[in-house]
Amino acid sequence: MQYLHTMVRVHDLEKSLHFYCDLLGLKEISRKDSEKGRFTLVFLAAPGDEARAREDRAPMIELTYNWDTEEYTGGRNFGHLAYRVDDIYSLCEHLKSNGVVINRPPRDGYMAFVRSPDGISIELLQKGDALAPKELWVSMENTGSW
Repeated sequence: MQYLHTMVRVHDLEKSLHFYCDLLGLKEISRKDSEKGRFTLVFLAAPGDEARAREDRAPMIELTYNWDTEEYTGGRNFGHLAYRVDDIYSLCEHLKSNGVVINRPPRDGYMAFVRSPDGISIELLQKGDALAPKELWVSMENTGSW
């Protein structure tokens, strides 16, 4: 058995690509538009998984954009996506400065949670050992649910 991808439905493809690619740093691997099915699929991979995603088609996240308006429920009950990051403080600062709410700040220097534009919970985990505690983050309260 081999893990291939996780699919999440998105309401606004451009807003979602901005979040996942421009802010989180994922790379677009492929895209498929289906006129008959009236949807677009976009497969993304973390930079460290890009070569493997292109070769094995795994591990990736699949953004599914249905062209017709549809209401989705999910987000928190979906669970979450998790990514290991090189510098959790730097990434959280980048996300925060671009208007992303840090729902669970990296007070411990190791773990944080944010949400995508569609309410998907994203866990960010520091690569290696936790970073030393650092202000703004140590005293920052949780915001919303994660």
